[in-house]
Amino acid sequence: MARWRGMLLGLALALPQSLWAHEFWISPETYRVAPDEPILVHLRVGENFKGSSYAYIPPNFTRFDVVMGDEVMAVEGRAGDRPAMNMAVGQEGLAVIVHQTRAYDLTYNEFEKFVNFTKHKDFTWALDRLEERGLSGQKVRESYTRFGKSLVAVGNGQGADREVGLEIEIVAEANPYTDDLSAGFPVRVLYQGAPRANEQVELFARSGDEVVVSQYRTDAEGRVVLPVEAGVEYLVDSVLLRELEVQAEGDAAWESIWASLTFRVPE
Repeated sequence: MARWRGMLLGLALALPQSLWAHEFWISPETYRVAPDEPILVHLRVGENFKGSSYAYIPPNFTRFDVVMGDEVMAVEGRAGDRPAMNMAVGQEGLAVIVHQTRAYDLTYNEFEKFVNFTKHKDFTWALDRLEERGLSGQKVRESYTRFGKSLVAVGNGQGADREVGLEIEIVAEANPYTDDLSAGFPVRVLYQGAPRANEQVELFARSGDEVVVSQYRTDAEGRVVLPVEAGVEYLVDSVLLRELEVQAEGDAAWESIWASLTFRVPE
């Protein structure tokens, strides 16, 4: 078992990241707007902070809101709208855009891709569990749901992010538009309201066409301080993998839930 697992992990290291990394994120056209201007937001899926824009399709999401302090406003649109959000909030402050997709199903027709996914997202324990659960040699089936947030400054941009009740979420503990970030940008990762301790957090930093990817780990309280620079757009990503009970042939054996947070540090 150990030899088999080691050979697969070696193969994972040799293959390009694009085979297994497909993040979801909320992508505003601009991160600062006037109170009477619409916030234009794309929903994107891709790798290395580059991806296709998806339209406003109500059956594909279970939540799409703007949160400003204690006020929660539903994002409304017409099916097929692109960008997916075109909405003015009519007040100043920090707008937290929140989006939760429906659950999707995925079958890994090439086992190496599942190996690569577990390596990239720090879930290599799942390889051992395949054999322990009697699933080795079968196609790997997974269910996945995405939970995205994005921070947009409306007018003065004052305010704070907060927990918004997502099953997995990243909470910004500083305001990128009003706070001093010289010591870094603190975030907290939560799962079902509890801190995710000692878990991997991935940071994508985009400046122009260049994207730099780095990885960090949360502390015992689910916190991590991320290095940021002025004029750079950021995507913070954290993923959780859990087992599902297989009751019938074709059932998903795994479920991944993905949290993302986007923002841009002003120049």
